[in-house]
Amino acid sequence: MSPSQTKVLIAGAGPTGLTLALWLTRLGVPVRILDKAAGPGETSRALAVQARTLEFHRQVGIVEDVLAAGVRLEQLTVRTPAGIAAKLPLSDFGRGISPYSFAFELPQDIHERVLITHLERAGVEVERSTELVAFDDRRDSVIATLKRHGRTETVSAAYLCGCDGARSTVRHGLNIGFPGDTYEQAFYVADVMGSGAVTRNGMDTTVSAYGFAIVMPVRQSGSLRLIGIVPKAHEADETITFEAIRADVERDTGIAVDKVNWFSTYRVHHRVAERFQIGRAFLCGDAGHIHSPAGGQGMNTGIGDAVNLAWKLAAVLQGRADQRLLDSYEAERIAFARKLIDSTDTAFRFITSRSRLVGLFRRYLMPKILNFLLHTSFGSRAFFGLISQAAIQYRAGPISAGTAGQIRGGDRLPYVAYGSGDNFEPLRSLDWQVHVYGETNAEFRAMLASTGIPIHVFAWSERAKAAGLHRDGAYLVRPDGHIALASTVQEAAAFQRYLAGLAIRPRLAERAPYRISGTMHSLA
Repeated sequence: MSPSQTKVLIAGAGPTGLTLALWLTRLGVPVRILDKAAGPGETSRALAVQARTLEFHRQVGIVEDVLAAGVRLEQLTVRTPAGIAAKLPLSDFGRGISPYSFAFELPQDIHERVLITHLERAGVEVERSTELVAFDDRRDSVIATLKRHGRTETVSAAYLCGCDGARSTVRHGLNIGFPGDTYEQAFYVADVMGSGAVTRNGMDTTVSAYGFAIVMPVRQSGSLRLIGIVPKAHEADETITFEAIRADVERDTGIAVDKVNWFSTYRVHHRVAERFQIGRAFLCGDAGHIHSPAGGQGMNTGIGDAVNLAWKLAAVLQGRADQRLLDSYEAERIAFARKLIDSTDTAFRFITSRSRLVGLFRRYLMPKILNFLLHTSFGSRAFFGLISQAAIQYRAGPISAGTAGQIRGGDRLPYVAYGSGDNFEPLRSLDWQVHVYGETNAEFRAMLASTGIPIHVFAWSERAKAAGLHRDGAYLVRPDGHIALASTVQEAAAFQRYLAGLAIRPRLAERAPYRISGTMHSLA
């Protein structure tokens, strides 16, 4: 019997795999997505949904459902055993950087259900209780063996994407190393019902000489997430129950726990795979990198992997770009993963250190430093850019070129608001486009017309200037909202050379003009 066929086979239906499947489906690529679990997750696990992820969700039309299901965090309260040391606003600390300038959280199980709902509306269902057991890359396709309820199936796919977690079958099948280490401290995480001096719609962090603890709302129903270091006296215990450490948890968090909905302990790993691609197989999310929970970056980084890969796969599969475009996936995302590992590792070791000197610094000086920095415009913007992933850039990547103003090829397109709209609205097309902030000349428009790439023209403004854009410069924007080519002058030949170099063609044949604040800004 000949194998069934699909364009992209996705192993793993967590947030990374679901995002990849949804983007590919929106881009017109047939997919199959499978997961060995019988159903979606039922625990909150990852909570933080960063602004960059919300921007991606906006592009595929699901952001409103995501926002309606989650909780906006109003402030971060830093406590020490002596009392409140700092209150840091989170409701609008990224103003001017992103349309989602606030801290936001949504439990992973609910997040997955939103993604699944939209995927099902698009005609794709997750194949549950189905496991990838083997695969063979035959250069022109990948032949995969699936197992479900004791029966096997052979599938032929143009590409295989491993979104199957830290114990990835795809990574093992490719024999890719996963170097890294495990932190010595054990952690607890619990979702509870309880009461105490917790900030409503905020995150409370207690820092002291012995470590740290975090309290934050999990669901709109009012349960709380508690995270902290397992007390040293219990670190060596093979099995740790909540009751065994209840007194320590309630002391550290200030929460009197009435009911425990979920409790777990774990040790944190930090690892990055040696490769993210071999042949027709790719790694995304935890299959390629795992790191500390510091800053809520893990799930968001996996979603970023999925978006980066999706538009490139679609372009190559549909004959709209050269195969070399896919090579940029590993180059861009593995570099970011390694950088993230280094930064979160440093932060994590600091906040978990049992050094007495570091502990005293955490308790007495760190809250004051945070209070000073995050109450300044520069400090809050820098912190938001780092945490929100809005500062991710691929300047050193193989498909990034040029500089115009403060913006270089590889940077995320700066956000600029215009009245009730913004310059991110055209990104919903999931397609290549040129942005000009100021005025365009007729020759530039005429010469670019042959490429089919639309030009979006935005009125020059103080906000555009503050964002670092160059007046009357031109920016070639990728489908994921990053700048491919930045130019101070409207030189069509440079854009034509870039597009020809990767054989790039736009996805959509028909384009309608957009308006922002009454100003025409799209020219085909």
